[in-house]
Amino acid sequence: MRVRGRSRRRTSVAALCCYKPGENSRLIHRPRNHLPLKGAHKSFSWQDYRDLLVRAHIQLGGPILVIWDNLNTHLAAGLKRYEAEHDWLTTVRLPPYAPDLNPVEAVWSLVRRAMANTVFGTPDDLDRKLRRELRRIQLRPHLIDGCLTATELTLPPPTPP
Repeated sequence: MRVRGRSRRRTSVAALCCYKPGENSRLIHRPRNHLPLKGAHKSFSWQDYRDLLVRAHIQLGGPILVIWDNLNTHLAAGLKRYEAEHDWLTTVRLPPYAPDLNPVEAVWSLVRRAMANTVFGTPDDLDRKLRRELRRIQLRPHLIDGCLTATELTLPPPTPP
């Protein structure tokens, strides 16, 4: 297969694994392409994470508890202010160097495994494959449950109404 030279375009993805006792697990994600412009962001900013949380709040229709890893963007002052200003949002921090407690790390493992040994002719081919794999995981709640099981964390049983 002929492949052009390197692309300077960068793709980032943020994702949330959403669990609620008694309901199907959900994966909410947001891919973003970053253009190679001078001074442009090369990853998600705290505003991008804020927008992802707002989208999750709308989709899930209720308050959310977010368990963050210690990515520097998750610790940004603007995001902390936003968290403090909204009572529907509660955050907890994972201990440093604890990727084994983060279910999203297992999602990335599933995506990488599906994309291994693949040659992409264009950045658009990569984007299509990435979105297809994330969608495949979204449609299979048992895979998202397996990501939580891999952390050895558990959810409390559902409380009766």
